[in-house]
Amino acid sequence: MEPDFYKIAKKWQKEWEKEDIFKTREDKTHKKFYCLEMFPYPSGYLHMGHVRNYTIGDAYARYKRMKGFNVLYPMGYDSFGLPAENAAIKNSVNPKEWTEKNIEGIKKQEKEMGFSYDWSREIATHKEEYYRWNQWFFLQFWKKGLAYQKEGFVNWCPSCRTVLANEQVVNGKCWRCGSDVEKKNLKQWYLKITDYAERLLKDLDSLDDWPEPVKIMQKNWIGKSEGTKIKFRIKGIDKEIETFTTRADTIYGITYLVIAPEHPLTTELIQDSDKEEEARRFINECMNESYESRIAENKKKRGFFTGSYAIHPLTQEEIPIFIANYVLFEYGTGIVMGVPAHDQRDFMFAKEYNLPIRLVIKPVSSEINEEDMSEAYLGSGILVNSGPFNGLKNEEAIPKIQDYLEKEGLGKRATTYKLRDWLISRQRYWGTPIPMIYCKKCGVVPEKEENLPVVLPEDVEFGSGNPLATSKTFVHTKCPYCGGDAIRETDTMDTFFDSSWYFLRYISPKNREAPFEKKEADYWFPVDQYIGGIEHAVLHLLYSRFFTKVLYDMGLVSSEEPFKRLLTQGMVVKDGAKMSKSLGNVVDPQEFNVKYGPDTLRFFILFAASPENELDWKNRETEGNYKFLVRLYSRILETKKILKNQKAGKEINLYDKYMLSIINRAISELDELFNGFRFNLAITKIMKLGEELFNYLKRNDIKEDVIDEYVVALLKLISPITPHIAEELWHQLGHDSFISLENWPESDSKKIDATAEFLIELNEKISEDIMTIRKLVKIPAKRIKLILAEDWKYELYNFIKKGAKEKDIKSFVMNSEFKRYGKEALFIAEEFMKNPQKISEPIFNKDEELESYTLSIDYIKKDLKLDLDIILKKNSTDETEKVKQRKANPGKPAIIFE
Repeated sequence: MEPDFYKIAKKWQKEWEKEDIFKTREDKTHKKFYCLEMFPYPSGYLHMGHVRNYTIGDAYARYKRMKGFNVLYPMGYDSFGLPAENAAIKNSVNPKEWTEKNIEGIKKQEKEMGFSYDWSREIATHKEEYYRWNQWFFLQFWKKGLAYQKEGFVNWCPSCRTVLANEQVVNGKCWRCGSDVEKKNLKQWYLKITDYAERLLKDLDSLDDWPEPVKIMQKNWIGKSEGTKIKFRIKGIDKEIETFTTRADTIYGITYLVIAPEHPLTTELIQDSDKEEEARRFINECMNESYESRIAENKKKRGFFTGSYAIHPLTQEEIPIFIANYVLFEYGTGIVMGVPAHDQRDFMFAKEYNLPIRLVIKPVSSEINEEDMSEAYLGSGILVNSGPFNGLKNEEAIPKIQDYLEKEGLGKRATTYKLRDWLISRQRYWGTPIPMIYCKKCGVVPEKEENLPVVLPEDVEFGSGNPLATSKTFVHTKCPYCGGDAIRETDTMDTFFDSSWYFLRYISPKNREAPFEKKEADYWFPVDQYIGGIEHAVLHLLYSRFFTKVLYDMGLVSSEEPFKRLLTQGMVVKDGAKMSKSLGNVVDPQEFNVKYGPDTLRFFILFAASPENELDWKNRETEGNYKFLVRLYSRILETKKILKNQKAGKEINLYDKYMLSIINRAISELDELFNGFRFNLAITKIMKLGEELFNYLKRNDIKEDVIDEYVVALLKLISPITPHIAEELWHQLGHDSFISLENWPESDSKKIDATAEFLIELNEKISEDIMTIRKLVKIPAKRIKLILAEDWKYELYNFIKKGAKEKDIKSFVMNSEFKRYGKEALFIAEEFMKNPQKISEPIFNKDEELESYTLSIDYIKKDLKLDLDIILKKNSTDETEKVKQRKANPGKPAIIFE
């Protein structure tokens, strides 16, 4: 009867919870280890992607506990957000009720998987005791000048009816619902992440244990550019504008300026012109184009002439100013100089609108005619048409032009970033209220800290506009400074604010006086291992780094980075596509657990692929994993019975040495594999250890102390992967402790015996060779003879393996007794010199090889189901057998069927 792994899991989950064995102890005598996965958004129950993430984290946390670390391993819920609000609108249910029901379901799933969280530290961001500190942090940012309000064009999702940060717009669509994003001019709240742009960029180099793709994505998003800001006067208006360029060497090639449609200057330039209405239509069209469409290299460049001109700072030439779809307000100053001869986008735009193309960099070894150019010249060369800078190499000209501009007050060296300040305002209900108040007398003022939290009201109406604005009890308040009538801010915070510091709240989740206890943070923080999807590389991870740096500057934490080591796990796919209800390829974790038990699911998840790669779900493999675990469980339970029925030998033999050697070697190897998250390779080794145990238990001379040492180590090694099965077997074998709290096994190097391993592996090869020959031999055999190689071959092999040089080997063969073996001895030597790996590592000993086969004869016969004798011969006097023996080699005896 097969074991019920689901029932076993439920048993041990109750025992673990009863004894509270995973509660983090305040034991600072041990080195700490903070292991964390990105917490889930409770929009529904867990899918396999979540289960994979948390299985990886749990296996690692369990491993670290066994290695003697004081482990902090918590779980919580990122529970504010738009899906709850949408569900409230759709189903007429309170967002809090919907959210907490989902949290209850997720938590049940997590417990059924046996995840070893310290549940006493559970948090949920929608609870007042959490979001109170969101508001407190906002006020600290306000005091430091890092939180501010301004009006500007923002990304607006008409479906979600809320503002989106740039990072939340993907291919021109809302990251959450997929609707086309529009541009809208609104007053919003921002955090000055740009003040930290350089530190965020520079400190990426210190994150040695982060995946390189994540660091590259953040570097690209921050987008540092070093160049020059150049001033232009606008004709007829007492106003200066600035452009930013990395190519000051092309300044004399400017034939027009282009301005981003979102730029506030556009309104001023087109106001009261005869084409104002047409210009506004063009601006709206541009702003509703996707980001990707606007910056695409080969996409048609669209522009609109404002009717205004700028004055070139060096030539005093009048230059037309266009509004263009390919210029972004987020980059540089939002105004770009058009140099069509040396920029492909500018070239395309100039051709489209019949604008001059002026060559200012000439190739050294060829001629270019401006009239015949079919594309921009992007290479290096010598400056021409560039006034006093003619004849300079363009690279050398850049600093000289910068010096001149600075001297004349016409420009300056500058560094810009693509990164823009973090827009945190959201026009929705289910989020943290922004603790700001609008007073007619005092203006915009912060709520007093002692009045926090500003509680989210429940008397709101959903359906149109911002729900918070419908709550009169919330909106109407008193100014905390003058006591006069005032109204509250009705925007709530972006939920990425919640997740930018949650890892610190786990340190002191019950603290009512502060978001976390600094003394505890000094011990636990930063997170040692963080695990989550690469889709958060820019959003969550960048914001968390920014938040941590601000807290560091405030003296609240001692680390400038939140996560030491980062693992980004791959998604789970089935039938060639990501698991999705719409595709009908979802595997329900609960159904799987009931059928096979959570340990089978954990085993498969960790075995099927390395964590950073996609996991391809295959039902056949999960069934195979289940059968292995059933066999391992059953055989280990049977060991006592097997020992009782076997005639155990007293002295340790070669096979015993082999078993002790492979388990002690595996302890060290698996230690390294676990630490490197190579769980798939670790499980491959564990399955091999299981098979070797099965083979050993077939023998007639097994040793109890060998079995005990082997099984104890094997159970500890597999415990982080299949904790429930390991716990059950541990107790069935008579142990009173929890294996989950046992130490990682110690490897005894004295028991690692390479020779024993090699010789036993020879037996496996012999079995394979016998099976192959048996299939070829048609006449039924009465016996099999195994005749070892001639003595001289052992001597020659040993001489070669001792590290002799090529010339020494040839000399040895030609000037010793081996000479009489002639070409064969020389052939062996030459083969070795071509490929030294052909001869195995252990030094060959004929007597040991004979002992190995002698010990294994019964096992080989049983394994191969042979009803005939196997006769071993060290040497033969029979002439016919001698012929066969001459063809044998050390480790590969002659096999004769008679």
